[in-house]
Amino acid sequence: MAMASLFISSSPSFTLSPKTYTKYHTAYFFKPFSIKASSTSVDQQPTISLADKQPFPFKANSWQWKFQDKFLTIYYEEHGKESPEPTKNILMLPSISDVSTVEEWRSVAGNIVQRVGKINWRAVIVDWPGLGYSDRPKLDYNVDVMEKFLTDFISAPDSPVKQSGKDLVVFGGGHAPTITLCAAKKGLLKLAAIAAVAPTWAGPLPIVFGRDSTMETRYRLLRDSLRTPGVGWMMYNMLVSNEKAIASQYKSHVYANPENVTREVVDSRIALTKREGARYAPAAFLTGLLDPVKSQEEFLELFADLDGKSAGSCCVNQKFSEEVKGSHASTQRRQRGQ
Repeated sequence: MAMASLFISSSPSFTLSPKTYTKYHTAYFFKPFSIKASSTSVDQQPTISLADKQPFPFKANSWQWKFQDKFLTIYYEEHGKESPEPTKNILMLPSISDVSTVEEWRSVAGNIVQRVGKINWRAVIVDWPGLGYSDRPKLDYNVDVMEKFLTDFISAPDSPVKQSGKDLVVFGGGHAPTITLCAAKKGLLKLAAIAAVAPTWAGPLPIVFGRDSTMETRYRLLRDSLRTPGVGWMMYNMLVSNEKAIASQYKSHVYANPENVTREVVDSRIALTKREGARYAPAAFLTGLLDPVKSQEEFLELFADLDGKSAGSCCVNQKFSEEVKGSHASTQRRQRGQ
């Protein structure tokens, strides 16, 4: 049995300047995480460009989440293959934003589950309520709603990842790992490990303009305006749901390589912003209601608190982490909160 060598982290630096972009990749294990012969099998895997791979088939599915006496249809995807080997489950959480989508993780999931070794990896990617391809009702979205959803999705009797028990590994981008860490710190989740890819703690406006009482009042006015029928759609179309805004967003601080911002990518994201109810959750994100913590210090404490819990912890092996970075982190450069 070999203990996999875990990825990646040097001491990160954090800046609040909206014009400064840094990359931050780290993973923490809540308990020693053993993978039989994984380091050997990963080392022997040839490096294959994702661009050269054929798309790996996946199963699209839905899960019914009961919240406030309503049922929301939650979209998720299962990536995996039939294998006699023991199965390990990974839950992949998209970043939270106006263009949040399971598509962020598809190439990574396909890359992982195609590996040949003594472990059969299975990846589930799920869209947050109000985002992606999940239902988007007019809820009062806040971080408690998202935390409740995440804990229910993982622990419900009919959860797509229920059979994982405490062996579940979570990959998350942006706000997703921060919300997950908050839930784990409260004892709501029991995980084997969490990999945080470019984690963030504050929405776009709070990170730029702060959180004093004057700004909070303005955020509330903007949020209420975006939720208003008619006027809200006009504002959302002007600010977000148009080709110029989305292309600029992806080229400036989402994709590391602007050449990856193809017309197909832009069109698919525009389509997401045109879905019924598309503006409600993004309005909450934009104005800070989905922020898991209120300060950079609180954000750093979430990771510092894990230091005492990670004795014997390690991470996925270097080649594996490089491929993850190449297939997701090097194509996404989320800067807020870093």
